[in-house]
Amino acid sequence: MASPYINVRYSRENYGITPRRFLGKLIAANKIIQFYRESEKKWVTIGVDPVRSKDSVNKGFERRVH
Repeated sequence: MASPYINVRYSRENYGITPRRFLGKLIAANKIIQFYRESEKKWVTIGVDPVRSKDSVNKGFERRVH
């Protein structure tokens, strides 16, 4: 089970831990430069590595049957 917290990097020297639910807001507000993606065991750099967003729009076909 994933932790409710995530490691983030605010600047070159400043690291912290924040609740996962705040990650999207921190990214949108340009408050962090990286976060640690546990599933890949690596730091994700904002603006360089792919980052999922709650606001992203799926441009593909809907595959679910309603």
